[in-house]
Amino acid sequence: MSTSPAKPGPDSLRPEVQAFEPYSAGLSIDEIREKYGLSQVIKLASNENPLGVSPVVQRVIADKADTCFRYAQVGNPRLVAAIAEFLAPWNITPQHVVVGNGSDEIIDLLIRLRARPGQDNIIAFKPCFSMYTLQSKLCGVEFRQTPLNQDFSFPWDKFLDLADENTALAFVTTPDNPSGFTPPVSELESLARALPENCILAIDEAYMDFCADQTAHSLLPRLEEFPNVVVMRTFSKLYGLAGLRLGYGVMAPWLADYLWRIRPPFSVNILAEEAGMAVLKDTVFVEETLRVVNQGRDFLTQSLTGMGCTVAPSQANFMLFRLPPGAPEAKAVFEALLAKGVIIRPLTSYGLPDSLRLTIGTEQENRTFVRCFQEVLGG
Repeated sequence: MSTSPAKPGPDSLRPEVQAFEPYSAGLSIDEIREKYGLSQVIKLASNENPLGVSPVVQRVIADKADTCFRYAQVGNPRLVAAIAEFLAPWNITPQHVVVGNGSDEIIDLLIRLRARPGQDNIIAFKPCFSMYTLQSKLCGVEFRQTPLNQDFSFPWDKFLDLADENTALAFVTTPDNPSGFTPPVSELESLARALPENCILAIDEAYMDFCADQTAHSLLPRLEEFPNVVVMRTFSKLYGLAGLRLGYGVMAPWLADYLWRIRPPFSVNILAEEAGMAVLKDTVFVEETLRVVNQGRDFLTQSLTGMGCTVAPSQANFMLFRLPPGAPEAKAVFEALLAKGVIIRPLTSYGLPDSLRLTIGTEQENRTFVRCFQEVLGG
């Protein structure tokens, strides 16, 4: 008998894991600054808040820094209560709310709770948020997709054709990423009624806070009419807390109870909890963010259109655009902008190699992008 220690390798891992590709994240400011020897870099690639972190939140984090040695209270009841109070006009109670380490955790929990490996399937559009694909694959659950229409609208008939009696979850993102397309709420109502009886419709509303008329586009105000619907939101975008990882899901109380049972007890840290409660009350920061985004979106749409680009209508804090005829390829434009210290998002990983995505920044950042973009096209 051999006395050599075991040497597990990649072949010892689950097949789903062996075939895994890592998440494709946007480039960081430090990476580009170092690579090109630049003193100033602006990042308009990851749909982050253009104003950064609320001053109110910064003070709260500083004041609470000495509590970091403590565990957060299990279930984060104060944060849950604050979210429920914020959503109270829509008849949301604490029993409807589950908070997580970003809305990513809510997505992961829903898949693990609802979908049976090797038996159930999950449906989504293509392209979609990569977390739907990654976590389904990790759980050994079949993942089905149908392409968006050419104008990025949703082909509902084709989406429903994917579903059968074993469809556990249907993921829909609205406003959609990377286009910013936002369907009317009537279409979501029809979808929720048409899905198989046991299917949960998971609506990812990470960017819904930027929508001018949420009641016209979100099912959250009428969630009690649709017990098969889960709505997910995040503090990463409008509220500027991407680095603290905080999100939540709103759902039927019975389903929320089961998510709480399987959620790791301390996945939301104590500073994220304090920051979330503080920023929900910071109406000045929220209103200023919306003003900057709305004005920036109009300015960038006009500027890009004026240079011959095709801009997809967006109700989010980003926009997708195609380059004008005769322009360099999207990849070349992206790399030329990097050399000038401007980071935007190439969309090859979304299956859109001819398009680029631009996060709306401050007025100065937006004007810097337009100037650099004009230089790249002119060159």
